[in-house]
Amino acid sequence: MPEPGTAAGTAPGEIPRDAPQEPPRAVPHDPAVPAPLGVVRTPTGNAGVDAELERLADADHLPADGHIEVYEDVHRGLREALTALDARPAPAPVPAPVPAYKNAYNNSYNNSYNDSHNNRS
Repeated sequence: MPEPGTAAGTAPGEIPRDAPQEPPRAVPHDPAVPAPLGVVRTPTGNAGVDAELERLADADHLPADGHIEVYEDVHRGLREALTALDARPAPAPVPAPVPAYKNAYNNSYNNSYNDSHNNRS
């Protein structure tokens, strides 16, 4: 027969497997300590924009009064990225005209051809 305070098959002081267990105690939240928000940032495919979005993670380790500096910096970077998208590329250079190929043979050939066709009556 088990001793009082023990279950069958357990040693004195051991907690039986089927005994109700208390939920783990939560660590009290200290609002003065910065805590990550856990916001997932999905890459956009634009390296400049992605870098700015990653910069937002810096705010996770700062107290609330330090967030504004990070947000303003990220906002400035995103505005620059958008402005760059609106900038029109410089016009493509216009190729220089190709000079007509002239030499004595072409001139004499063209002149004789024109003379023979112009003299037909």
